[in-house]
Amino acid sequence: MKVLIATDKPFSSKAVEGIKSIVEGAGHTLAILEKYGTEDKLIEQVADADALIVRSDKVTPNVVAAAKNLKIVVRAGAGFDNLDLASLSERKIVAMNTPGQNSNAVAELAIGMMIYISRNLFTPGTGSELKGKTLGIQAYGNVGRLVAEHAKSFGMTIMAFDPFISAQAMEKEGVIVAKDLEELYSKSDFISLHIPANEHTKGSIGYALLSKMPKGGCLVNTARKEVINEPELEKVMEERDDLKYITDIAPSNLDTLKEKFGKRIFATPKKQGAETAEANLNAGLAAANQIVDFFATGNTKFQVNKF
Repeated sequence: MKVLIATDKPFSSKAVEGIKSIVEGAGHTLAILEKYGTEDKLIEQVADADALIVRSDKVTPNVVAAAKNLKIVVRAGAGFDNLDLASLSERKIVAMNTPGQNSNAVAELAIGMMIYISRNLFTPGTGSELKGKTLGIQAYGNVGRLVAEHAKSFGMTIMAFDPFISAQAMEKEGVIVAKDLEELYSKSDFISLHIPANEHTKGSIGYALLSKMPKGGCLVNTARKEVINEPELEKVMEERDDLKYITDIAPSNLDTLKEKFGKRIFATPKKQGAETAEANLNAGLAAANQIVDFFATGNTKFQVNKF
């Protein structure tokens, strides 16, 4: 089988070497397309691929249509909104992600962002500490759980809301369970977002929730840009000169927000969540192992589409 790595933003050389060893060790061939720039180049290279590994690269209906032999796509990372699941499902192509491989990198970034904005973006002036503050975690999955673990070491109180995880399981880990999002936001000095972008969550974080945050509250977004209602975020920050927002995904209205709110808002220049050597390697190797296992045994454990 031909396995194609298509990464406009490449894996590290160590990750590529590891992927090659796994794929070729299982008797398959590996092709590599890096820094390709335009979809046309991806369409050309994917035409005879049996499997595809991507990072944040978009697997569009055009790409799927061109991939005549494709049987599986693995997104090296947790989020998979860059994959057109409808097109893949229509062709009965398995789509997978690699959950948990980038989790610690994202969790550490979330903590770092809290420190950075609490210390006035490392500019002169009196800041504040994390110790004694309440951290609200929205979605207590792989990343949320690690954020909680790290935050406890700073002396923070942890509250979480996740309708898909039992209250008992969270309570066993020393987490206060919020009965709903309104309670989570109203009682948390920091809110750390770890929700996916889907039809239920897009634009869901807006005025109604943010206006409930305590004085000096801060929203931390290492999830997705689309979950934020940006006009409502701007409105609540206009009304509340104490609220702060720090994000790993720049808002569409970032320039306006920076002009209006100065050091109360910060966005990383480019998404940093999974940008560690360790996460890069872990996700790449996981993707390769999942593809090899799929061809050998039919294992679809991490499949994210249905057909």
